[in-house]
Amino acid sequence: MALVRTLRDQFDWPLFVVVTTIALVGVVNLYSATSASVLRSDEYIQQIYWLTLGAGVAFLVVAIDYRHFERYGWVAYGVGVALLVLVFLLGRSVRGSTRWIPVFGFSLQPSELMKIFLIIALAKYLHNDPKTDGRTLKDLVIPGLILAMPMGLILAQPDLGTATLCACIFGTIMILTNLKVRSLLTLAAAFILSAPLTWTYVLKSYQQERLIAFWERLLGRESDVLDSGWHAHQSLVAIGSGGPWGKGFMRGTQNQFRFLPDQDTDFPFPVWAEEHGFLGSLLLLSLYFFVVLWGLKIASQAKDRFGAVVAVGVAALVFWQTVINLGMVTGVLPVVGMTLPLFSYGGSSVLTIMIGIGLLMNVSMRRFSF
Repeated sequence: MALVRTLRDQFDWPLFVVVTTIALVGVVNLYSATSASVLRSDEYIQQIYWLTLGAGVAFLVVAIDYRHFERYGWVAYGVGVALLVLVFLLGRSVRGSTRWIPVFGFSLQPSELMKIFLIIALAKYLHNDPKTDGRTLKDLVIPGLILAMPMGLILAQPDLGTATLCACIFGTIMILTNLKVRSLLTLAAAFILSAPLTWTYVLKSYQQERLIAFWERLLGRESDVLDSGWHAHQSLVAIGSGGPWGKGFMRGTQNQFRFLPDQDTDFPFPVWAEEHGFLGSLLLLSLYFFVVLWGLKIASQAKDRFGAVVAVGVAALVFWQTVINLGMVTGVLPVVGMTLPLFSYGGSSVLTIMIGIGLLMNVSMRRFSF
């Protein structure tokens, strides 16, 4: 009973309430997003199953002292890399990308779980690194190699969105763990200079088409609206038609008449914005903003470097995944294929975010036990 009371008193209720709210609102939005499709009408039920499973895994993660994850950090990283390799051996191809492997009748996307394994591996390395002053480029060699292997495998699938997200998580962790400004500027310059090589040798033709459509949209020349620019165009129409108050639940014409593509996975936010307007969108963004700030607060209160880096990594995961998704659906960023955390349909995505939330709660609760 004493243990139960301790867990109850130390449990991170604000984080739990906000995350639960996002998940429940996401299920309601998914019901509306799939209501016009006979083939997808039961996805919201499947999403409830995934959220229930994710909640169970998250509570299991909370129950295990996060210092055990530090001890087995390299093992977790190795498992993640091995799963990425299995994608090329057992993977299922969808729309030209091979990202999923069959596991007990379900499709698992290893690149999603690799986000968590990458955070744990970087946290373990930085925890064991005695360096306290500013990090130079030389100090980034080993962390860079930790990033490079899974990122290269993810790009080969190809999955530009997840690879970009891993790079953003890496950059955020390095910056918040005292990366020198000169090193940061050098990395930025190297990224810009390598852009032509990336365009020629890394990006696939459909990815290049999406970038071209994005650039033309920025210049006000949407010449390919019916092809590569279709997703972004219909998304902007849906968001703009919502106005300040929205059209009402299940009354969004872009969604109900099925003009909006992938409204269950990559484009659920336009459904929400069209039905609930600017105020509803602002409320949803406020919930994500709270999770990110709360994660940084947990990092500042962590009792060791591993816990702090894990909290920063999970906060970065939620922040960048939200920013990239909202950026592409509002036309600010190219369409790369990125789910909105706990709002989009997808088992692997839900499990990954729930594991991350479990790690955040773990670090938050364990600050009392040191």
